[in-house]
Amino acid sequence: MIACAGDQIICDPSSILGSIGVVGATFGFTKLMEHIGVERRIYTSGERKATLDPFLPENPQDVDRLKAIQQEIHDDFIALVMDSRGVRLKGPEKDLFSGEYWAGRKSVELGLADAIGDLRSVLRERFGEEVLMPVIAPARGLLSRLRPGGGEMAMHLDRTDLAGDLLSALEARALWARYGL
Repeated sequence: MIACAGDQIICDPSSILGSIGVVGATFGFTKLMEHIGVERRIYTSGERKATLDPFLPENPQDVDRLKAIQQEIHDDFIALVMDSRGVRLKGPEKDLFSGEYWAGRKSVELGLADAIGDLRSVLRERFGEEVLMPVIAPARGLLSRLRPGGGEMAMHLDRTDLAGDLLSALEARALWARYGL
């Protein structure tokens, strides 16, 4: 879905593309709870807040509602792919939008991707050998910025990009907070 935002999709031969579908999974623990003698107590402020709770018996109406939501999302996903990939798609719709996925080369054959390549080679090909490429590395925490220093302090804080790192950390935290994490 994210790749549909691009003008062109370049993938690695071992990339996995497709999976144009929607999935929801859960467990049912009602018999286990009964077997071990656990009583479920749940308090909600909304009548449907505990929909599909794995500790309650499954309600067919709740399943039907979930499937309707999934179908709506799947239809939107299909429309997005059709709009962004359009005539480049070469496989039967029933296969392309089944939730199945393929490796890179087959994805190019099906029109889900445009070419096989890697970040550095594609950037050099498009912008020349002198192109500046992003360094992709794990984020560094505040403690990793402490390093042996000179002068009066045995340790000091490397402030060369502290403001940028702090801003990035705050942005990441705000993003995760949207999901309650």
